[in-house]
Amino acid sequence: MTALHQLPATELITLIRSKKLSPVELVQASLDRAEQLQPVLNCFITLCGEQAMAQARQAEQDIMAGAPLGRLHGIPYTVKDLVHTAGVRTTFGTVLYKDNVPTEDAPAVARLNAQGAILLGKTTTPEFGSQPFTRSPLFGQTCNAWDARRTSGGSSGGAAVATAAGITPLAIATDGGGSTRIPAACNGVVGIKQSNGVVPHSQAQDLFGNQTYVTPTTRTVADTGLMLQVISGDYALDPWSIGLKRADYAEAARHQGDLRGKRVRYCYAPEGRDVSVDVRQTFDAALQTLAGLGATLEPFEAKDFIIEPIWRTINHTVWRSRFLPLVEQHGDTFSATFRRQIMSAGEYSAVDYQEAMFVRSTLFKRIQGVFDTADLFVMPTISRTALPLDTDLFDPFEMDGKLYDGIRTHWYPWTMLFNMTGHPAITLPCGLARDGLPTGIHFVTRYGSDDELLRLASIFESATGTPVQPVF
Repeated sequence: MTALHQLPATELITLIRSKKLSPVELVQASLDRAEQLQPVLNCFITLCGEQAMAQARQAEQDIMAGAPLGRLHGIPYTVKDLVHTAGVRTTFGTVLYKDNVPTEDAPAVARLNAQGAILLGKTTTPEFGSQPFTRSPLFGQTCNAWDARRTSGGSSGGAAVATAAGITPLAIATDGGGSTRIPAACNGVVGIKQSNGVVPHSQAQDLFGNQTYVTPTTRTVADTGLMLQVISGDYALDPWSIGLKRADYAEAARHQGDLRGKRVRYCYAPEGRDVSVDVRQTFDAALQTLAGLGATLEPFEAKDFIIEPIWRTINHTVWRSRFLPLVEQHGDTFSATFRRQIMSAGEYSAVDYQEAMFVRSTLFKRIQGVFDTADLFVMPTISRTALPLDTDLFDPFEMDGKLYDGIRTHWYPWTMLFNMTGHPAITLPCGLARDGLPTGIHFVTRYGSDDELLRLASIFESATGTPVQPVF
């Protein structure tokens, strides 16, 4: 019999509604697992044990009384500690905000709660989500769910690890340059960055130039579709979401069939970048799977796609505007890595920023043009498996015996691109490397076609089987 912690939300919902599983039993099991694994993985900054159990008991009473039930009634979930939760502290991964308690929920949180989901706790993030590793002076380091000597990735490392470890089936993460997809790939789970506006973002300060996303992290494509169905939709205070066409994401993510008639463009890495032998092998196997499903494959030459400098000009300028006063007044509370990133943006002028925004527009047109001759664009999510735990953002890293300088541009050269263009992108488990750690494959579709992305991802997932999970 499949252990409770290995079941997806789609199956747990059926068990709860048929009264074969109590929300009290499920939430208690999730809390027990969180407390058991927290000393090993360090993926939570806050656990909401008493609150969660009180809600679980009420959820059980509602079932027994025959009351109307929400779509996620009794299902526990986690929220990255960048996302507002009313009455539950949101620290942004910083000592400075260790006691910050929001007065209202972010839209995604409010929508999950409205459908009966139960908040289990807040997951770890580096300071303001500022790097692809999950560490902070506030809580230390979050370890990979497969190997505690490796990084969880970041900045949604806590969300990915808690999900991979089976603590909850659903997690709210965020993604500003790959922050959902990088840790999802490192930990062998599903991470999506939807099109801009699909999930409203109430905390972005630059609403119109925003490139950050509030996102789902789950273990299955069906759970991602279910979660996206609940948290998506029109929101009056996010201009990108106003009047956005709704789709049935839950149905799309349960799609079965093949890929006959589908055109797939693929690329290992942008010109001038490498992938490890292991990643190439697992990616090649994935391409064979796509071909076996009936897709027509054609390589894509990614010339002039080294976009990290453009992303950094835009992103770090935003960070400097937001965080420089904090660094100047409270510098000793932040890590040296965070301070270095904020100060580095001082070299960019207003003209540099605007020119980078012009390039961003050009990149959107180039990626949108790919889909004139393709239905799906695929590439590896990360160039090698999870890096050693103590790696710093400014350190070189090793891949197949060679050192590479520039973690953003060499370890995840693709993810930042789709934050800037807004195209929907999802990472899926893509087999294990020789070191026993997961690799990921990255699917991208035309802007606004998130339901189609989920359909294609579901077909691939069905063909490759249920992803292997770490054993604890």
